[in-house]
Amino acid sequence: MPLFRLSMISILLIFIHIKPVNSQILPADTILHPKRLYSLVAIEGSLWGASVIGLNYIWYKDYDHSAWHSFNDQAEWLQIDKVGHFQTSYYLGKIGYDMLRWSGVSHSRSVIYGGSLGFFYLTSIEMLDAYSQEWGFSWGDMAANALGSGFYISQALLWKEQRISVRFSFHPTDFAQYRPNVLGDKAMEQLLKDYNGHTYWLSANIYSFLPDESTFPKWLNVAVGYGAQGMLGGFSNPTMVHGVNIPSFDRYRQYYLSLDIDWTKIPTHSKFLKSAFNVISFIKFPMPTLQFDDRGTHFYPLYF
Repeated sequence: MPLFRLSMISILLIFIHIKPVNSQILPADTILHPKRLYSLVAIEGSLWGASVIGLNYIWYKDYDHSAWHSFNDQAEWLQIDKVGHFQTSYYLGKIGYDMLRWSGVSHSRSVIYGGSLGFFYLTSIEMLDAYSQEWGFSWGDMAANALGSGFYISQALLWKEQRISVRFSFHPTDFAQYRPNVLGDKAMEQLLKDYNGHTYWLSANIYSFLPDESTFPKWLNVAVGYGAQGMLGGFSNPTMVHGVNIPSFDRYRQYYLSLDIDWTKIPTHSKFLKSAFNVISFIKFPMPTLQFDDRGTHFYPLYF
């Protein structure tokens, strides 16, 4: 699934995260609220159906339909799109869990059913690709979706919290100017389309691995990231666009080591701030960062 569509899905569903519970485990005597649960099922089902139908109409209507088929896109965009699938599935699982807990569903059931939301939702979107002549069913996407949901579920079952979160950051690049129709013309389009500016992170909360008496800051994380540069196309770079020669760029991977902030660990009595911190917890906070790639090691005082 092209990451552009995945980004739209991710942003939409993250920001409709109603009544988040800050990823905390509610008391064992939490009472089921049937009205909340029925409303949640109705809202989720409606949004699920509307988004699939809407995406099918908006995105796929201009492309010919075909019989079910798969295609191999493993090497596309140096796997940036696969990491995007992993993160989206992970965060949809978080949303699914939080919503069920808000409804009073038990922790274990919320983990299994809510944590699987990303995998099943993205599978339904993947089926649209499977019947589109332009694309096809991607087993690589499905593997990334399963890993994302599994990453959330395994931590919730093992630790009853998310000690390692998946984060995203973006910075504009110069590559979009050469293929604005593919990588985006304006800033918001580039945020969604220019994979050269995407960085995906695993952000570990150090305090959660230490003894309770530790004085290490609860909100300070250590993060490792992955990105890539030099990509003007999915599998390779064109040498000419609309009859105009464009420069040759090397396509290469980048790895990062950085500090981060765990927004959900910042103490506050404000319900609004708790909800806001929970919603923005998928964003990597700009911090001093080391970058490693084929060209050497680089240090950034602040990396976005």
